[in-house]
Formats: sequence, structure tokens, C-alpha cells
Amino acid sequence: MLRNLKTLMGYTLAASDGEIGKVREMYFDDQSWKVRYLVVTAGSWLAGRDVLIAPRALGDIDEQNAAIAVHLTQEQVRDAPSIDSDPPVSRQDEQKYFQYYGWDPYWVMPGAVTGMIGMAMPGVVSPPLATQAEVSEKAEPGDRHLRSSQKVQDYGIRAQDGELGHISDFVIDDADWSVRYLVVATRNWLPGKHVLLAPDWVELISFEDGKAFVNLPRSAIKDAPEYDPASGVSRAYEEQLHQHYKQKNYWDAVEGQR
Repeated sequence: MLRNLKTLMGYTLAASDGEIGKVREMYFDDQSWKVRYLVVTAGSWLAGRDVLIAPRALGDIDEQNAAIAVHLTQEQVRDAPSIDSDPPVSRQDEQKYFQYYGWDPYWVMPGAVTGMIGMAMPGVVSPPLATQAEVSEKAEPGDRHLRSSQKVQDYGIRAQDGELGHISDFVIDDADWSVRYLVVATRNWLPGKHVLLAPDWVELISFEDGKAFVNLPRSAIKDAPEYDPASGVSRAYEEQLHQHYKQKNYWDAVEGQR
């Protein structure tokens, strides 16, 4: 299901034996556009510190109660290796984190689906793969492709013929926890309108300048189907959107792999 990231902000993460905390933001990979972690502000039981929860630990999303199930216990989260919650996250810390939970690291298996996989209890962790050690040894101190949604959220959009607006939100596909669309809030010449752009349709994102560059004229974006964040993203809307931008339907490839 496609969801606005802003609707998930403040959702409670519910472990099997109690609440972990509330979602504050996400960290995503700027190459694969996969969500790597939800940043969660833990409750008083964990001294109110932030913890990182990988999507593979997440279960069903309960919209009515604004909660996300987590296939972990409070004890597991409390005893997990501490990770600095500000990117760039140390690869060494990430490796300890994944080894603790008995998960295959995402950087060893590029492109792997980030869904739920088998988990080991803390203390019953299989030895790290040789490739893990080799990758960790050669890796940079921090993952430079890990980005904060809070920081990218205000990036400006520049079309071929000038400034357009800014990124105001993200549309997340909770089937594989990928960023499916950027929500663009236009301004000045398009007051109040929201449109969607898929990350693949963005030519370049300059994280140094805080801008996303789109190889399209402003008129093409101006005439795009308007997006109503309150209504969500239907398949009919996606079809209209892809037809407008003359882009292939991503869901055809996904369904063809099943």
C-alpha cells in the first residue's frame, strides 16, 4: 500500500510486549530509494533516546490505532547495540546491529527485498559471512548514501526553465519499504498545488545544494495530475500520472516477477 510518510509520523511502534516509541522520521538510501530505518523516539522506559528500527522487523500497520507492529520485544530493543541516530551512520555500528538480530546486511545483498526474514534471538547469532567481514573492512566509516527525510523534505525543485517548488513529503510503498514518489509542493506560479514525481524521473539530486533537478519544463509539471495528500494514491491516479509523463508502469515489472 502507498502511504504518505507524514501520516506515519507519530505512529506508535508496538512490540510484542509493549510500546517502543513513536516514529520521528526515516533514513533512506539515495541510490536504491529504499527505507533503511525508521527513527523512533523511545519512551521513558529507554530514557527517551532515539532508536533505529529496520523495516524487516516491521509488521502490519494499524491505521485506526495509528500503530505499526514490530516483531521484536522491548528487551531485544533495549539490549541492541547502540547506534548514533545521526547520519552518516557508522558501518561498524550497523554491522553490530545486524549481527545482533541475526539479519543479512542490506549492503551485502544489494536489491534484496527488505521484508521480514528469519530472525534469531539475541545471543543466538550465526557467524558473520566472510563477505560481510570483507565488505566491512573496506567500507567507509559511515554510509554516505543514507539520507534523513527531515533534511531532504525541504529541498527545492528546479525544472529546465526555473525554480518550481520544494519537496514536501514522500510516498512510501509499505510492500517493500521503498520511496515510490516525491510529493512536490509548487509555489508562486502554482500556488497550493501538489504533484508527484518518481525518484527515477528526477535527473539529479544535489545534497550539497539542497536541490532536485528535473529535466522537464515547468509547464509539463504544471499540467500533471494534481495530487491530494488526503485522498492517497490510487492505481487509477498512478496510471494517469505515468501516461502524462510517458513513463512505463513500475507495477507491470513487479507483477511480472511474481
